[in-house]
Amino acid sequence: MSAARRHTALPKAQILIEALPWLTRHNGRTVVIKFGGNAMIDEELKAAFAQDVVFLRQAGLKPVVVHGGGPQISAQLDKQGLVSEFKAGLRVTTPEAMDVVRMVLAGQVQRELVGLLNQHGPLAVGMTGEDAHTITATQHRPTIEGELVDIGRVGEITAIDTGAVQALLDDGRIPVISSIARSADDNHVYNVNADTAAAALAAALNAETLMVLTDVEGLYEDWPNSDDVISRLTAGELEKLLPELSSGMVPKMQGCLYAVRNGVKTARVIDGRVQHSILLEIFTDEGIGTMVVPDTQSGTVAQSGTEGEA
Repeated sequence: MSAARRHTALPKAQILIEALPWLTRHNGRTVVIKFGGNAMIDEELKAAFAQDVVFLRQAGLKPVVVHGGGPQISAQLDKQGLVSEFKAGLRVTTPEAMDVVRMVLAGQVQRELVGLLNQHGPLAVGMTGEDAHTITATQHRPTIEGELVDIGRVGEITAIDTGAVQALLDDGRIPVISSIARSADDNHVYNVNADTAAAALAAALNAETLMVLTDVEGLYEDWPNSDDVISRLTAGELEKLLPELSSGMVPKMQGCLYAVRNGVKTARVIDGRVQHSILLEIFTDEGIGTMVVPDTQSGTVAQSGTEGEA
C-alpha cells in the first residue's frame, strides 16, 4: 500500500486531535441543551441533533435535554378547534389548552426525541417537570399596561429538585425533559417556557454549560444594519442589551444570563439550523453562535445590540 493511500484518513485524525482539549475539559461535566426551533421540525436536523447528544454522552459528558414544542402545540390546538391567543408574548393557556400542551409535549415531542436517541442504545429516558417534583411552578401573571393579567395555565418556576435527573445521569442515561410543571399552590399543571426551564435546571445541576438552539446565528451586533454575530460577551454586557432585543430572543438571553449568574460556566445560543451545531460549538476552535460568560471573564461588547429572528 502506498504512503498516499495510508494517509487518506489523516484529516479525520486531525479533527479528533483538535477536539482533544475540549474532550478533556468537558469530561464528566453536565451539559444542558434546550431543543427548539427548526431543529425540532426538520427530519435531518432532528436526526443530527440526536447523533450530537449521543456523541456527547459517549465522549464522557452528561447531556440533559429540555424541550418545548410551540409549533406542534399550535398545530394540535388548530386541529381541535381551540384558538391560540397570545398576550405579552405568552400563549393564553386555558385548562382545555393545557391538556393539549401536556399531551403534545409528553406524548408526542418527547416520545419522538427519546426514540431518536435510543436508536443508538438504551440511553434516553423521558420525563416531565411533574415527575419527582423536578420543576415546581406557580401561576405566572404578566403585567400589561400596568395591570396583572390572567393568562391561564402559564407557569413561573418556584423550585427545582434535581434528584431524579441526577440519578439518571449517574446511571449513564440521557434525561429528556418536557417543560411542564405542577404547582404546589393549587396542584394544577402549568406550561413553562422551555428556555427558562433549561436555564433553571442548568443552574440547579451546576452544569458546565447551557446550550440553547435557535433559528438565528446568535446574538447580532447591530441588527438589522449588520449580520455580524457577537461571539462572546459577559453577563453584564448582556444585561445592558436585553431591553433592545426582539421578543423571541428575550427568554433565551434571560435564560443565559440567569445561568451564568448562578454557577454555570458558559451559556451559548447556537444556530439549530446548522447540522451538528452542538459538536461544532463544543469541540472546535472556531465555535459558532454567541457565548455568554460570567462577569469575572472578559468578553466582547456589542456596539448596539439589537437583533432579529430569521
